Amino acid sequence: MRERFSATELTALRNDLLQGGLADSREAAELVQVFLMGRGYGVSPQAAYDAVSRVEMAGCALPVLEKELEGLALVM
Repeated sequence: MRERFSATELTALRNDLLQGGLADSREAAELVQVFLMGRGYGVSPQAAYDAVSRVEMAGCALPVLEKELEGLALVM
C-alpha cells in the first residue's frame, strides 16, 4: 500500500500543530483541513476536530497523526 503522505509532510504538520495549533483544537482542526485540502482531499470540520482530539491525546505522535490522516483521506 502506498503512503498518502510523506514523512516530511507529516513532520511539518506535526511541528505546526505543536507550535500552537494544539492549544486550540478548533484551530488545529482547521490546520488539518487545510493540509488535506492542499493534497486534494476534503474533510468535514467535525471529522477533523475528532481526529485532532485523538492526536492530541496521543501526544501528537507521528504514527497516530499518520493513522488519523489516512483515515480522514479515505473518507473521500
